[in-house]
Amino acid sequence: FDKRLLLHGQQYIEIHKPLPSNASILNKTTIAGFHDKGLYSLPEMMSSNSGGKAAILELETRSYEKESGELLTLNRTSVFLRCAGGFSDPSKPFTYSNYPVNPASAMKIPKTQPSVVFEDCTQPPQACSNNTRILSPRAFMLSGDYNPLHSDPVIAKVTGFSRPILHGLCTLGFAIRAIIKCICMGDPDMVKSFFARFLLHVYPGEALITELWLEGLRVIYQVTAKEMNQAVLSGYVDLHRLAASL
Repeated sequence: FDKRLLLHGQQYIEIHKPLPSNASILNKTTIAGFHDKGLYSLPEMMSSNSGGKAAILELETRSYEKESGELLTLNRTSVFLRCAGGFSDPSKPFTYSNYPVNPASAMKIPKTQPSVVFEDCTQPPQACSNNTRILSPRAFMLSGDYNPLHSDPVIAKVTGFSRPILHGLCTLGFAIRAIIKCICMGDPDMVKSFFARFLLHVYPGEALITELWLEGLRVIYQVTAKEMNQAVLSGYVDLHRLAASL
């Protein structure tokens, strides 16, 4: 498998306790699912080599405070592995998952007007390019992300992008920040869990428009890249409670 062909597909996070500012964290990761998708195509795969055989790998990570042993967060990460599928019988493709429901199946973008619309702008230094010297590929490696798709212009072009793309989790961060600011009135402790489905790449410097629909204790969101006028991210956030002013 060529790791340059990996794409972040979905992310689900449960927050069980506020993250301490100073602590040792123990992460335990297991394979939560694996699926042979055979011939497959995603909006993310806009290059000439889009489509082909693919697989989806699901990882579950539980993060504990090392001293107390208390669970802090649960992460489920789905990664799309281009050219890694087609290894099973096409009439009955291999599929395995240790949890029954994909969060994406429980979410639909409402057709009504959003409760809130929030616009923000990414910055060119948030990924590396030939014109950006503020951050280097090594800076991203220090943060734990070794995928050269976000730091190496040559690799980005080989994989079908004109330049390094923004981290999917960075795009998600813009959406969550909009929800905390507009719905939670600045209180991050109101967030219980959140789910994201990455629909399309974002280039650093693009403006992001986040639409929010409040449905009880759930906020459904969709993020659109203003320049492309295309949805790049969608998902939901479940809250512990609503802000008193809402």
